Amino acid sequence: MNPLYMLSGEHRLIEQIIPVIKEKVKEVGEGKKIHPPFIEAAVDFFQVYADKTHEGKEEHILFKALKQKNMLKEHENQMESLINDHIYARKTVINLVASIERHKTGDWNASREVVENLRILTEFYPKHIEKEEKSFYPASMQYFSEKELEQMLAEFYEHDRQMIHEKYNKLIVGLK
Repeated sequence: MNPLYMLSGEHRLIEQIIPVIKEKVKEVGEGKKIHPPFIEAAVDFFQVYADKTHEGKEEHILFKALKQKNMLKEHENQMESLINDHIYARKTVINLVASIERHKTGDWNASREVVENLRILTEFYPKHIEKEEKSFYPASMQYFSEKELEQMLAEFYEHDRQMIHEKYNKLIVGLK
């Protein structure tokens, strides 16, 4: 199996949360409130799944391996753009968390920021995914042998295995 199939499969899951969030944002525009458990679940999804799990594979495995290759300048620039996208997404989630915290302390204006940060994420991810899948992913595979791709896939599985242990170790520590 090609490692890109795993990354693309993760994109399909990310794409599934986008309409759910858009619907919640629409409801807020209609005067309804977004319930805190939904927001907490969305934050967890973006922090753990989209960033640490998915983008972690890209940055710490795929991009790291590509940096060892003699890439075309065009592909290097695409990779740098994707890294900047990841940084932007992380900052947006950090802003989302900060606005949630301010809202909890009674800053009711922060609720607009919560909605705005969610809207930004719903607009960002589809465009980012398209950049990766339509352009960068296919181009990046030319730099690897079949054996290197198999090794990368094994590293992806190991990355996932470690992520679940990290998540639940933190959960236990938080419960103590």
